[in-house]
Amino acid sequence: MNAKSLESSQAGIREPMETLPVFLRVRGKRAAVVGGGSAAARRTETLGRAGALVTVFAARLDHEFDALRDKAKFERVAREPTRADVDGFVVCYVATGEEADDERVAAAIRGARALINVADRPDLCDFIAPSLVDRAPLVIAISTGGASPMLGRMLKARLESAIPAAYGRLAAFMGKSRARLGASLPDARARRRFWERVLEGPIAEMVLANNEPAADAALAREIEREAGGGAAPSGEVYLVGAGPGDPDLLTFRALRLMQKADVVLYDRLVDQKIVDLVRREAERIYVGKRRNDHTLPQEEIGELLVRLASQGKRVLRLKGGDPFIFGRGGEEIETLADHGIPFQVCPGITAAAACSAYSGIPLTHRDHAQACVFVTGHGKNGPIDLDWSALIRPNQTVAIYMGLGHLDELAKAFVAHGADPDLPAAVIDNGARANQRVVTGTLRTIADQARAAALRGPTIIILGTVVALRDKLNWYASDGGAG
Repeated sequence: MNAKSLESSQAGIREPMETLPVFLRVRGKRAAVVGGGSAAARRTETLGRAGALVTVFAARLDHEFDALRDKAKFERVAREPTRADVDGFVVCYVATGEEADDERVAAAIRGARALINVADRPDLCDFIAPSLVDRAPLVIAISTGGASPMLGRMLKARLESAIPAAYGRLAAFMGKSRARLGASLPDARARRRFWERVLEGPIAEMVLANNEPAADAALAREIEREAGGGAAPSGEVYLVGAGPGDPDLLTFRALRLMQKADVVLYDRLVDQKIVDLVRREAERIYVGKRRNDHTLPQEEIGELLVRLASQGKRVLRLKGGDPFIFGRGGEEIETLADHGIPFQVCPGITAAAACSAYSGIPLTHRDHAQACVFVTGHGKNGPIDLDWSALIRPNQTVAIYMGLGHLDELAKAFVAHGADPDLPAAVIDNGARANQRVVTGTLRTIADQARAAALRGPTIIILGTVVALRDKLNWYASDGGAG
């Protein structure tokens, strides 16, 4: 996959939001709908469900309004509104069913103290009317910013089938219990963990099964037990592999742990789009390391993990790729184990696997490689002395991590130890990201080619005849080798 296709595939994640999602309180406040057809009726019903005082401006009303009389109280004005008519209203929906009429009405009322929405005309809107999954008080709003209302409706249908109506009952149950818990547990972190246990346990199941009296009694017992215990919340560390950069490659478990963390320590290799998926309230600490430039030495990272977890915090250690493949995850959990700190390890997709897939270079292939070896090209004190006899074998792929800075030395060393100078080689720079670049050549040429391309890393170097398959298998690429 070349950089252009990656950018396209990730556009929904990378692009800034065109609108700010908000939920307006309109109960008891005035709102207007302009139009008498089905679109206007739907908007009138939605406003009515939210408790707004609705005025409908229309010369005539469609029969759909007849069915609304018992659902949504509204008054009718049999003409188009002026600016003064809607001045001070919370919102005004314009949905006459005629584009020219919508434009004229929108122009006439523009400047009034009301947010305006014009049906199917995002360019004339102050706000977008999203598709709603209504499980009141739980409400899910879906918007494509006007780009594709059909896609929004399709996603709404999927969520409607995936989220039972009982979840609204569960949200209401939690809402009425918040004050009781707040009085018993003043610590916000303790309350959040309490609710997490409730939502994942039998009390929530009782509510979902419509047995609220039993759930109420069980919740009261749990609150009393929690308040009487007085024990501080125990800390824990989540060592999570964030993959090579594309948020779509995160595991479900990684996302779940990212939403539980009180504080996150993240590396340079973790893409900002992934950091943004961490629980919004979590404290973020950058501990990134570059070659010969360590923001925080490894030993201090381990000490920081211990210190934060000892304070009762749930600490997310977010690492690029997989934490146990050249990620020093083993060293970190050794430190945690030495101090008796509980931890979980969540594996991630390692860079070699992701970069090879995104660049059209299989790590193994029946006709080319029946084995694959992962090695690091950089040790604590610079380049390392590799086991050349194990690496230079036929029908094998070698994936080299952290080798860009020593690529020239590595290539010469492979040849000096018996590798064919014409062995295909590839350097994948920023693999699985929108700015991915791939340079292919041979052991003889790859260092000069990488230097000419001004690659900056992070990179994965792949050596083996599988590299020759790229032109055939990477059907996204159009540049013949630096996609």
